Amino acid sequence: MSGTLVVVGSANADLVVEVARRPAAGETVLGGDTRVVPGGKGANTAVAAARSGGLVRFIGAVGQDAHGDVVLASLTEAGVDVSGVRRVARPTGVAYIAVTPDGENSIIVSPGANGDLLPADVRLDGARVVVASLEVPVPVVEHAVLAAGQAGVRAVVNLSPVAVLSPQVFALLDPLVVNEHEAAGLGNLLALGVRSAVVTRGALGADVITAEGTTTVPAPKVDVVDTTGAGDAFTGALAVELANGESLVDAVRVAVKVASLSVTLPGAQPTYPTQARTNRSASSRP
Repeated sequence: MSGTLVVVGSANADLVVEVARRPAAGETVLGGDTRVVPGGKGANTAVAAARSGGLVRFIGAVGQDAHGDVVLASLTEAGVDVSGVRRVARPTGVAYIAVTPDGENSIIVSPGANGDLLPADVRLDGARVVVASLEVPVPVVEHAVLAAGQAGVRAVVNLSPVAVLSPQVFALLDPLVVNEHEAAGLGNLLALGVRSAVVTRGALGADVITAEGTTTVPAPKVDVVDTTGAGDAFTGALAVELANGESLVDAVRVAVKVASLSVTLPGAQPTYPTQARTNRSASSRP
């Protein structure tokens, strides 16, 4: 039975430009035409989860501008409940993304309206899992996790960008999700007090870390076009599987497939794989 997933996080307009290489300090390089696409770690996660078959409610803040319209339209088209999105006077958040030919990216985020999200905006009624990321104020994330703990709701946090959370919050995370670069700076993840952790490793897949040990889930080989939002696709698919009652390792297996498919097309939200596409991809391999 499908469980309701609540995503608390950022919503941005992504301004994406392809470049031959990243500029050095003080250097100017020419890029391709700018594409404006819906993004933000929170909104990306919500769309990926909905396209993976989840029942998803998104809690966030956008401006009363054209970028806010783009974000809300993408969420709604994916089937996400946007009743928890508040429109504020500040401009919608913007991410400036440079993509190189190898599919890797560099990102600068201007939070804008995301900074106006409040703990009081968080609503967890009917949720089985809440997932949050750190492009919104830390007090909002901490409130969401603590409220989840009181309500018996499973809490997942993608600690990106890395921020310091209270020991009480870390103790409720099942799992903490970080990429390999973030994990390297955090040291022993279980020592933070989390119940479990997942480390994403790009083309190498992901590691599931629990008190019983570490399980590595490999990723399928794909032709990489654009890695923008791949981590968010992973987190969204992971949270859906957990909301549906799957084990953490089995949920990561699905999430790795979804993230791998997400990098085979340019952009993030519009090209996230549907549940049907993920299933077809899995069944087509020997």
